[in-house]
Amino acid sequence: MATQLLEEDLMTCSICLCRYRDPVTLPCGHSFCRNCIQDSWRRCDKACPECRQPFPEGAKLSRNVALSTLLQALPVAIPRPESATGPKARCPRHGRPLEFFCRTEGLCVCSACTVHNCSHHERALLDVERRVREDQLRARVLVTRQQVAEAETQLQELQQQSSRIESSACTLTSAVSGRFRSLLQVLETWQASTLSDIEVAKKQALGHVLDEKQRLTEHLKALSQYDHSVQDLLGQADDSIFFQELQQLPEPLQSLGPLPSPRWDGEQQLNSLNQLLSPLCELLLAEKSLPKATAEAADAGPAGPTGLESPGTSPRHSVPTEEEALAERDVNLVHIYPEADAASRVLKAYYRNLTFDPETANQYLYLSHKDQQVTHHFQAQGPARSGSFELWQVQCTQSFQTGRHYWEVRVSDHSVTLGVTYPKLSRQKLGTHTDNIGRGPHSWGLCIQEDSIQAWHNGKCQRLRGVPGRLLGVDLNLSAGCLTFYSLEPRTQPLHAFYAIFSQPLFPVFWLLEGRTLTLCHQPEAKLPPRPQEEATPPS
Repeated sequence: MATQLLEEDLMTCSICLCRYRDPVTLPCGHSFCRNCIQDSWRRCDKACPECRQPFPEGAKLSRNVALSTLLQALPVAIPRPESATGPKARCPRHGRPLEFFCRTEGLCVCSACTVHNCSHHERALLDVERRVREDQLRARVLVTRQQVAEAETQLQELQQQSSRIESSACTLTSAVSGRFRSLLQVLETWQASTLSDIEVAKKQALGHVLDEKQRLTEHLKALSQYDHSVQDLLGQADDSIFFQELQQLPEPLQSLGPLPSPRWDGEQQLNSLNQLLSPLCELLLAEKSLPKATAEAADAGPAGPTGLESPGTSPRHSVPTEEEALAERDVNLVHIYPEADAASRVLKAYYRNLTFDPETANQYLYLSHKDQQVTHHFQAQGPARSGSFELWQVQCTQSFQTGRHYWEVRVSDHSVTLGVTYPKLSRQKLGTHTDNIGRGPHSWGLCIQEDSIQAWHNGKCQRLRGVPGRLLGVDLNLSAGCLTFYSLEPRTQPLHAFYAIFSQPLFPVFWLLEGRTLTLCHQPEAKLPPRPQEEATPPS
């Protein structure tokens, strides 16, 4: 014990922290290894590392004879190996306690290693570094457990959604079956078809829920495995093994994000039935004839705007107040258009370059720029043509019956109406109105006023919030039965969506007040409007 103390306190060079090798003494009385002091003076001034006393110029290092003799008499020190798993593990190279952590190499080192091997590396005290790493791991555990809680909550929501879908499908099936049993024998084929569609939709919706449940279950399993790995690492006593396994630990799993909405829409199933049995829509879709559970279950999914019915059908609900209509529109548009700017980029693939039909233009409307621009003059531009509108309206040459189509319009000011119409839209002026877009069941229109927007269909008006920009977009998705209007300035945002079963070709149609100008925007890369047999094919 005395020999070990003598070695550690008196026989150790303060530079290399090892036993003296060829010891020399400076004039101040401090001793060092010859190579250590010479190497130190190459990097800094000639002075004693202990007391900073300058070394005289021209002086030579003197060998410490007494210290050298004593070193020769002492036995060679052999480091005693200690348990690798004990709390006082020693350096395998120098036999000293592992007191530091080399961040550059990711190793536990002793004081001698910091001089010889890690002198220019980033180092920290071993216990300090361990506390830092343990705090990081504990933070990861907290994040992991939060993800577990979130995933478990989403699984519960999936269970509830699955029950609602099951209940809605069951109730809807029962209601439809009850109606069909009271009809004539010739309607049984339609009944089977409708129930089959509902069953397919239910299976698809439940299949989506099951897929999400499987994905969340696998995510939970992976999170649990990661948590066990971290807990095992935190319980590792050996520092070297701890840091070695820490480097092999994978990064924490990313969160799966919000739970997607279920693909179930009872309202859409009823609309399909409406298309098959148009004369019986009032009987089949009357609110009092359907169990309340059907509407409640359908509300669980992202259903489209309510209060909008197919042409020729009676409304399912009473007419809402203005506040209810505005609130309903805002909620529905949030569900359907979560990222309007992204939707705008998708719509470019369906862009159509349209032109006005001179034969339909009112005599006060002047067409220019190759029939791409129309201006309402205060004086007639000539006699009225046969088949032209007596109203201040003009129709496009192009029409669409299937597929999806998108076009953009720039207006000079407010007091204009954009819409689509069946071919049978009346050309005559009836009453005091100067337009008839949306006044009947065969047209749909969005009227832009100075301080409001009005959505018109079948003589019913719905006032909307906001004031759109001068650049507007129209998306006609005949496959989905949806007509959507956008404001494109200063940013893309949906204004209103109509849902209907479009059974005839649709023509874009416009109304504009005196002094207004309306321009059909063209894109050089836009495709020509497809022929009827090509319209059902989506763009590449």
